[in-house]
Amino acid sequence: MDLTTLTYIVVGLSFALYIGIAIWSRASTTGEFYVAGKGVNPVVNGMATAADWMSAASFISMAGLIAFLGYGGSVYLMGWTGGYCLLAMLLAPYLRKYGKFTVPEFIGDRYYSKTARIVAVICLIFISFTYVAGQMRGVGIVFSRFLEVELLTGLIVGMGIVFVYAVLGGMKGITYTQVAQYCVLIVAYTIPAIFIAFQLTGNPLPQLAFGSTVNGTGDHMLDRLNQIVTELGFLEYTTTNKSTIDIFCITLALMVGTAGLPHVIVRFFTVPKVRDARSSAGWALVFIAILYTTAPAVGAMARLNLTETVQIGAVGDPEGNLKIEDRPDWMTRWEATGLLKFEDKNGDGRIQYYNDANAEFAAKAAEYGWAGNELSVDRDIMVLANPEIAQLPNWVIALVAAGGIAAALSTAAGLLLVISSGVSHDLLKGTFTPDMTEGQELMAGRIAAAVAIVIAGYLGYNPPGFVAQVVAFAFGLAAASLFPVIIMGIFSKKVNREGAIAGMLVGLIFTMGYIMSYKGIFIPVLIENVPANWLFGISPEGIGVVGMILNFLVAFGVSKVTAEPPEHIQHMIEDIRVPKGAGSAVDH
Repeated sequence: MDLTTLTYIVVGLSFALYIGIAIWSRASTTGEFYVAGKGVNPVVNGMATAADWMSAASFISMAGLIAFLGYGGSVYLMGWTGGYCLLAMLLAPYLRKYGKFTVPEFIGDRYYSKTARIVAVICLIFISFTYVAGQMRGVGIVFSRFLEVELLTGLIVGMGIVFVYAVLGGMKGITYTQVAQYCVLIVAYTIPAIFIAFQLTGNPLPQLAFGSTVNGTGDHMLDRLNQIVTELGFLEYTTTNKSTIDIFCITLALMVGTAGLPHVIVRFFTVPKVRDARSSAGWALVFIAILYTTAPAVGAMARLNLTETVQIGAVGDPEGNLKIEDRPDWMTRWEATGLLKFEDKNGDGRIQYYNDANAEFAAKAAEYGWAGNELSVDRDIMVLANPEIAQLPNWVIALVAAGGIAAALSTAAGLLLVISSGVSHDLLKGTFTPDMTEGQELMAGRIAAAVAIVIAGYLGYNPPGFVAQVVAFAFGLAAASLFPVIIMGIFSKKVNREGAIAGMLVGLIFTMGYIMSYKGIFIPVLIENVPANWLFGISPEGIGVVGMILNFLVAFGVSKVTAEPPEHIQHMIEDIRVPKGAGSAVDH
C-alpha cells in the first residue's frame, strides 16, 4: 500500500476515535464543559495532562531544536519539565482546594475585583492565542506533507476536528480524547526512535543509544556527530553559543511559564480531591518523561542521519557531496512542501550542506570550491522526516503523521476551551451578564470556542515563528503576567487588587512589547534580533523573566502605598493553605 493511502487510513481512524469519544462524553452541564464534573481519576487526568502539555512543540519541534542547537536545546527540556515540579508543589493543590472553574475566577475572587478578573482574561487570551498559533502551524506542517494538501486545506480540516470534540464535548470530551491522543502520540514517537536507535547503534533503547557507539565505527554517537558538524563549520553539538544569563532566563521563563499556563492549571480542577491534584501532577511527569527522555536521542539521530545523507564522503572531496539526481525520495517529497529547499550555487550538480555564516570556515569553503550553503531545512520537519531519512516502513511514517496531528490537536483543544471559558464564564457570566442561565452560558462557551478556532486557524496560517519558538513566547507571557499574581494570591496577604492589576498589566505589556519589537509579531521588526541589542543579553524567548520581576516589584510597590486587602480576603488566603485534615475541597 502506498504511503499516502496508508496515511489517510491511519489518520482517518484516529480522527474517528477522537470524534467518537467526544460524542460519547458530550458535556451537558457547565461543570462538565469547564472541569469535566470534577470526577476524573488522577491517573487518567495525568495522561490527559501529558497530552495537553506535549503539544506540537514537544512532538514536532523540540527534537528539531535539539538537532540543530545541540546542547543549547536542553533549555527547553529543563524548563518544560521543571515547570511541572513547580506546578505540583506551589499551585495545583491550592487552586484545587479553592475549587473554582478558571484561573481568572480565582484571581477575581482573591483580589476582590472584577477588573482584576477582566485583566486576567486579557492575559489568558494573549497567552493562549500565542500558544495556539504554534499548534496550528504544526497541524499545517503535518497535513501539507503527509496528506499532500495545501497548508490552508490542512488547517481547515484540523479546525473542523477540534471544533467537534472541543465545542461539543467540552472539558469532559477533551479529557478522554486526550487520553486516546496520548496513546497515539507516545507510540508514534517511540516506535521510530527504537527502530532508528537499533539501526544506528544496535541498541533499541533510544536513551541508551544516545551514549552508544555507531555501528561500523568505534565512535560514540555524540563524538561522531561533533566530528562531522565541526568539519562542516558548525558549532560542536555538545556546546552552545548562548550566554549563561540567556540560558538561565529561558529555562526559568519556561519553568514559571508552565506553572502559569491556564490550560495546564485548569486540568487540576477536574479531579475529585486536593490530594488528587498532586497525584495527577506526578502521573503527568511520568507520562511526559517517556517522550522527554527520548527527545535528545531523536534529535541527535536526526542530525546525524541528515548530515550523512548529504555529506556522503570526506569533507572537501569533490565526490563527497550528494549528487542532485541521486537525492533520496524523502527529500523530493519534502521539497513539495517548501520546508526543504536546495540551490546549486556553484553549478557542480551536487548539494553542499555547511555553515556559510562561519567566517572562520569561509577560506576552507572557498578552497573546496563551495559558493554557499545549498540546503535549507526547516527544523520543524526533523521528527516527521526522521523515519523517511532512516528508510523505515510506510506504516511507521503514517503513524508518525497521526502522532504529530494528535499532539497538536490535543493542546489546541485545551487552549481553545480555556479561551471559551474565559469569555463565557469570566467575562459574560462573572462580569457583564451575571443573571444568564446555565444553558445560555454553555451556548456562549461553545460560540466563543468556535470563534477562537477561526482566529487560531488564521494565526496558524500566518505564524510568527517556528513552533517551539512561538510556544516559548507564550510561556514568557504566562511567566510575566499570570504566574506572579497566582503565587502572590496564595502565599501573600499583603498584595491587594491595585497591586495585582498594575503588576499584570506591566508584566504583559513589557514582555509582549519586547517580543513584538524583535520578532515582528503583528508589527514590523523594530530592533534587529541579535545578542548585541538584547536587554541584559536576554533573548525574546527568555525576557518573560524580566517581565515577571517587574510584575512582582510593581505589585508589591503599589500594594505598599494603597489599602491592605480586606480581612475576609486575608482569612481566605490562610484557609487555602490549611494542610490536610482541614476539610475537603470547596465545590463551585
